[in-house]
Amino acid sequence: MIADFDVSSDWHVAAPYGFLRGLRHEQPVFHSPHLGAYVLTRHEDVRAAYGDAKRFSSAGSLTISRSLTQATRDRLGEHGSFLSSFVANVDPPDHTRLRRSVSRAFTPRAVAAMEERFRRLNEDVLDRVEPDGRADFVPGLGHIPSTKLTARFIGVPESDEEFVKSHVKDWFMLFLSPQPADRQLELADSFLEYLAYVDRLVAARAAAPQDDFTSLMTSLIGSELTHREVVELISTILLGGNDTVPNQLGNSVYRLLRENIWPVPADLTQNAVEECMRIDGASLGSFRYAITDIDLHGVTIPAGALCLLSTDSAAHDETVFDDPETFRIDRPNADAHMTLGYGIHFCVGAALARLQLRTALDVLGERLPGLRLAPGQPIAYRKSIVGRGLPALLVEWD
Repeated sequence: MIADFDVSSDWHVAAPYGFLRGLRHEQPVFHSPHLGAYVLTRHEDVRAAYGDAKRFSSAGSLTISRSLTQATRDRLGEHGSFLSSFVANVDPPDHTRLRRSVSRAFTPRAVAAMEERFRRLNEDVLDRVEPDGRADFVPGLGHIPSTKLTARFIGVPESDEEFVKSHVKDWFMLFLSPQPADRQLELADSFLEYLAYVDRLVAARAAAPQDDFTSLMTSLIGSELTHREVVELISTILLGGNDTVPNQLGNSVYRLLRENIWPVPADLTQNAVEECMRIDGASLGSFRYAITDIDLHGVTIPAGALCLLSTDSAAHDETVFDDPETFRIDRPNADAHMTLGYGIHFCVGAALARLQLRTALDVLGERLPGLRLAPGQPIAYRKSIVGRGLPALLVEWD
């Protein structure tokens, strides 16, 4: 009998790979009572499910954490269905319309134009902290440049950056991390305050447009988008810039320092980014709903059932990645992971995320070639249903 997932345990995020390997070999479609979902673990099945919107629906898959108490749901009210119209939470044709609108801001030229700005943001942080010789990488080095770049892109004033960062953290904890009942209510109040802030930002840009993403999306209200869709798009992109991308950078630096690969050779930085996303992905998977009964590997997933597409397991599938538990900076197919999604739900900001990770590793390697882990520190990942990130990582340099 294979054990179940347990998102309250340390191993679920830190070291799930023996468990996931057992599932791939013995129960590739696994019903988890703990998650209340059927889990797909093989690379080919996860990829096929991502590409099969007619059987695996995204509609409502991000809508609400199933761990919320009724009191928390009551407190959230209509916003308990927040993300109901976000691009990753809908099926075609709504998905097609939303993605087309958002993609206007992520053209290759627009993304490339952000590289120098992001490099300067990393340089600015290092100018301040380099003389100290040590730092907590997560808040002190990893999060600040991404937070600031995302704020400038969206149009968040610099004076509001800390407000957004703290409330995005609360949002993640509320919806994607198990919390006790009293704490849920506190986080729900923070989340509602955050939504009100984004709503005011959208209204301000509607009245006085500027050169930012919010103004671009606000200009489409009525013709292509609704007000709520714009609020949800902005809110979720802020989540990516304040949480997901910095988490991936922290995971990557921790991996590279453990492997004694620092600084990263310039000609291997891009592949290092892909291998880090494969072996230590900041995203563990995506949820879907079965539209019809689905027969797969002798298991019938009933219509309406929740499914987890485990990209974390898929990225360690030995039928695709040779010796998957070994980090190989020159792995030829490292980019075959699905940490950024796949198919129509491939992350619309993937090019920007990759640019940020590559640029950060380049600048850090140039400025801190002697970067190393501080000895004797405990390493513990944040507990989460679908995300991997370090709350702290102490580093030193000469």
